[in-house]
Amino acid sequence: MSLVATSLAVLRSGQQPGGAFVACPTYPTYRYAWLRDGAFCAYAMDRWGEREPAAAFHRFVARTLLRRRQRVAEAIEAAGRGDVARMLPARFTLDGEEEAPGAEEWPNFQLDGYGTWLWVLADHVGRGGELTDELREAAGLVADYLRAAGELACYDCWEEYGDRCHTSTRAAVWAGLDAAARLTGSPPPGPPVLPTVDGSFVKYEGTDLVDGSLLWLALPFRLVAPDDPRMKATAERIAAELVGPGGGVRRYLGDTFYGGGEWVLLTAWLGWYRVAVGDLAGAAAARAWIEQAATAEGLLPEQLIGAPQDPAMVEPWTRRWGTVATPLLWSHAMYLVLVDAMERGA
Repeated sequence: MSLVATSLAVLRSGQQPGGAFVACPTYPTYRYAWLRDGAFCAYAMDRWGEREPAAAFHRFVARTLLRRRQRVAEAIEAAGRGDVARMLPARFTLDGEEEAPGAEEWPNFQLDGYGTWLWVLADHVGRGGELTDELREAAGLVADYLRAAGELACYDCWEEYGDRCHTSTRAAVWAGLDAAARLTGSPPPGPPVLPTVDGSFVKYEGTDLVDGSLLWLALPFRLVAPDDPRMKATAERIAAELVGPGGGVRRYLGDTFYGGGEWVLLTAWLGWYRVAVGDLAGAAAARAWIEQAATAEGLLPEQLIGAPQDPAMVEPWTRRWGTVATPLLWSHAMYLVLVDAMERGA
């Protein structure tokens, strides 16, 4: 079976009857439905013509949020006071519930998933998916929440640095509000102010570090064009500073999660960017690295840790949570996006 076929099968089997995508079915800590991960899984399915699984995920999100209208209203009111303790969670159980008290401590205030969901929903509708009244109402709720909370410091897409306003998060919030304007007729957002250093975007204000997630600014969100000089400089820095000795892309310099290895989904993202700027050889190299990263069964892990940035941190994470999450549905989703981009355009 090809890795494309296996990836589609992994996404199908990882989708629950109610529409949620589990982050990883075999890794206990990831047996939740993140809006961010699930949205990109739905996006990948849509790109491969799997319209119903994508629609089922969007219905899951809408049901989950509409059951919490009062909770959303309270979060919006709290955002006005800067009270981040009442913000909406980044992940839900597979049945659409919030985690029970006593669950493992985990940073849960992340805005990027909500913006990403709105963007993916608009893309789904643009591909022929139905915008039901339920989906439109849920989109309106999320847009109201992002307008209230979008400028607050929050955890990034890696669940880290909760005291910062992250560049990739701001891109996701902008993209979500722009999508909501098309879905609900609400006013479009103004462009966010994004920090740069020496002509490239950076992870957040006050650092000169780049992060692999900065590729989001160009793809899929199109906050800037792939050939924008700032975006090109950012991608060049990612390639120079974050590509490890094996050829995969690390999250950022100094990452210690499982030692800070090379991530499948970010390698796919850099390959996707290569397609957008016409570097098909670079895209092919990224694809080949991902295909070599698959297990004998065709399963893609979250990251490869054969050449970690911090070798001393591999064992503590393995002891705490077990071996690296495999299969990670987000990894399979981004591989599907890369292959589709190579075959049909970015």
